Amino acid sequence: MQQSDLLIEIGTEELPPTALKTLATAFSDNIAAGFQEASLNFDSIRWFATPRRLAVRLEKIQTQQDDIVVEKRGPAVKAAFDGDGNPTKAALGWARGNGIDISQAERLVTDKGEWLLHKALVKGKNIEALVADIVSRALDKLPIPKPMRWGSGDVQFIRPIKTICILLGDTLVDGQVYGINSARKVQGHRFHGNGWTEIPSAEQYEETLEKEFVIVDFNQRQQIILEQVDKALSNLNGASADINDELLDEVTALVEWPVTLKATFDERFLAVPKEALIYTMKGDQKYFPLLDNQGNLLPEFLFVSNIESKEPRYVIEGNEKVIRPRLADAEFFFNTDKKQSLESRLESLSTVLFQKQLGTLKDKSERISSLAGVIAAKIGSNVEHAKRAGLLSKTDLMTEMVMEFTDIQGVMGMHYARIDGEVEDVAVALDEQYKPRFSGDSLPTNPTSCAVALADKLDTLTGIFGIGQIPKGDRDPFALRRAAIGLLRIIQHHNLDLDVAELVKASQALFGDKLSNDTVDTDVIAFINSRYRNLYTDLGVDISIIQSVQVCNPTKPANFDARIKGVQAFVELSEAKALAAANKRVANILAKNPTDTSSEIESSLFESDEESALYNAFNAVKSDFETSIEKGDYVNALSKLASLQVPIDAFFDNVMVMAEDEKVRNNRLRLLSLIRGSFTATADISELSI
Repeated sequence: MQQSDLLIEIGTEELPPTALKTLATAFSDNIAAGFQEASLNFDSIRWFATPRRLAVRLEKIQTQQDDIVVEKRGPAVKAAFDGDGNPTKAALGWARGNGIDISQAERLVTDKGEWLLHKALVKGKNIEALVADIVSRALDKLPIPKPMRWGSGDVQFIRPIKTICILLGDTLVDGQVYGINSARKVQGHRFHGNGWTEIPSAEQYEETLEKEFVIVDFNQRQQIILEQVDKALSNLNGASADINDELLDEVTALVEWPVTLKATFDERFLAVPKEALIYTMKGDQKYFPLLDNQGNLLPEFLFVSNIESKEPRYVIEGNEKVIRPRLADAEFFFNTDKKQSLESRLESLSTVLFQKQLGTLKDKSERISSLAGVIAAKIGSNVEHAKRAGLLSKTDLMTEMVMEFTDIQGVMGMHYARIDGEVEDVAVALDEQYKPRFSGDSLPTNPTSCAVALADKLDTLTGIFGIGQIPKGDRDPFALRRAAIGLLRIIQHHNLDLDVAELVKASQALFGDKLSNDTVDTDVIAFINSRYRNLYTDLGVDISIIQSVQVCNPTKPANFDARIKGVQAFVELSEAKALAAANKRVANILAKNPTDTSSEIESSLFESDEESALYNAFNAVKSDFETSIEKGDYVNALSKLASLQVPIDAFFDNVMVMAEDEKVRNNRLRLLSLIRGSFTATADISELSI
């Protein structure tokens, strides 16, 4: 079996930098799937991506499909020949269709009869005959929301395609993709080198383009940037660069030959809150802001150029010139905003709708204020501070700064609140009300912040569910899933004794007659309850453990977490598997035989020692068990019940639950119900997969 390396490069005009990595990995996955479907094996696949190309190289790919034998069953022998043994029309037609004489047909004998059979040898195709179609289908499947058309053709792609290069080893594969013929010529660096170059072989792809100032390996290019950043920082006395993964990926996608340089800006701009300056440097210009070891912004930044200039000072001066007006805008907005207090902006919130049926942002702010006060009282926080922060929570949306730089809402509210003389926990709450903003984000740090953040999320959940706009599929325009998970994380992290059912009722009342959904409270609680699976599977908790607690529907998130920990400890016990099985058996018996559990269990009706032993064993742990449940100590509660494993097993081995005597039968059912009810005070152990 012959093997060779296969290179596929799609040369384009500049690809969207935020999408480049996603496109490259999807292209690689699609190509791999295409060759696997074609039964062409390969050792490995690598993807490459620069602003003007997507490429993959498959190492040691099989160059020819294996020959295969295809069995083609014909008509049953009974129908294939007449009484004189002559072939029927059906048999002759089948043989003709397979290119054989009827005498060449084999026989397939099964226990259901005998059929004509032809074993056809299908020759495998070579890779050259398959690759163009595989590439076309791989491109068709890329996640491109808005493809574009260019020239006079009907071809559509995310950007105009300039070149196609398909090399098998050092051989150019003839083929056409999207109307473009495969060729060795590919694009080099736009400014350095010769602009165009020819690739001698698949194996020489990277080294050939590197001579043309193109680092085609995305990850290698990213590593070069990080090394250059580290080198620049080594001369800056403990400074660090503010770089997140998304920004680093985007910068990597913007350059083919990275050159990292340092520039400066006027120190007067440091009077503006650093978040605004960082936002414009990172978001608008794709620069790396620099911070000192105290986290303060320095009047310097790093940027990555796509050219290696003989006079880098001109490149630096150009970037300093570009950033200056952006920072001046931020300075102007900040100085303008300071002239007006947040409180004075409250009335302007009446001009902005939160949602047509639910009113304006001012309406929402007033509801958040009231609900934050309720929550603050429940968690022992300062009620007036929580109400004040809730009232001001959306006012920074009306500032010039936030209107221009929307991603720093909340942060600017905090800064303006401090300037206005608001107390510190109110100011901090204006920023932390939006936390967690994304998966893994930090949480509100003080009780006032928690009260406002929870009130904001509950108001959105209750309001949107209250008008029937429940998230469906991927559609979640009000980010209700994120709000629900954020609510759970805050309550659990701070171990707040809050009942979601009570809070939803309180929120519901604040909407007056605006809500049209009569079941809003149960709908919201069910939606929040459904988020536990996502929350805990991310933490590595077994799904059956989550389900065992979910079915009990506890409405206190902190209590839910305590139950999860209790069940996690329980499944590690040697008795757990037997008790889970017993619980399943008890659940099935009780489901088929409902009984009045309000009546007392009568020990006088016990007919066997095993009944008495189980009842006495339960009573022996009952007091400690109930005390543990009251304290929320579910680990200890379940460990107490674990001691019942031996008497429960003995009960089922020796006692017939469905006795003929109705009183005896019902007494036994009440005993089982008592045992099961004790377990379900923590979780439904019968749900566990152990």
